[in-house]
Amino acid sequence: MTSDTLNLVVIIGSVREGRFGPVVAQWFAEQAEQHGRFAVDVIDLADTPPPLELPPTPPALQPDMDRPAELADLTRRLGAADAFVVVTPDYNRSFPASLKAAIDWHYTEWQAKAIGFVGYSGASGGLLAMEQLRQVFSELHAHTVRDYVSFPRYYELFAPDGTLHAPDAPNAAAKVMLDQLLWWSEALHAARQSSPAGV
Repeated sequence: MTSDTLNLVVIIGSVREGRFGPVVAQWFAEQAEQHGRFAVDVIDLADTPPPLELPPTPPALQPDMDRPAELADLTRRLGAADAFVVVTPDYNRSFPASLKAAIDWHYTEWQAKAIGFVGYSGASGGLLAMEQLRQVFSELHAHTVRDYVSFPRYYELFAPDGTLHAPDAPNAAAKVMLDQLLWWSEALHAARQSSPAGV
């Protein structure tokens, strides 16, 4: 990261077979790179699915707890982030269990950082998942930005090669959200430097 860039982690929340998340995440990562102010790191939770069984003591009460060895890289990359964008579908009017597990295994990694959302689903475009995730991240002292990107009926919007049939509106929405993430990320980065606890 240079002095002019911030670390943006894009999280692919779905791990199910046949998922569409990687296509959406690749599109958004390209938008973030073109924005020019972020160093982009894409985390696919399918590469290292977080255990669903949590430890007896929650990370919020024991932030420096020992995590399973397979989570070490995930924890390091989340900790290095200045901002996050969560790419999520709607599963039964909520978000994937894999995403909740990744969130719950961590605590300080989310604190005083900006978070945006890119949603996709057949009907709501991920809006139901986003609304619930806003509540979850608020509990973790993270700041979720107002604007988002949504793809209802995503299967009609993307071509087989992963490009959008009509990119102008989604690209514009991504730009608005990235601008908000940049402003909040810079402000929160400075705040964390003066107050390491972040809250």
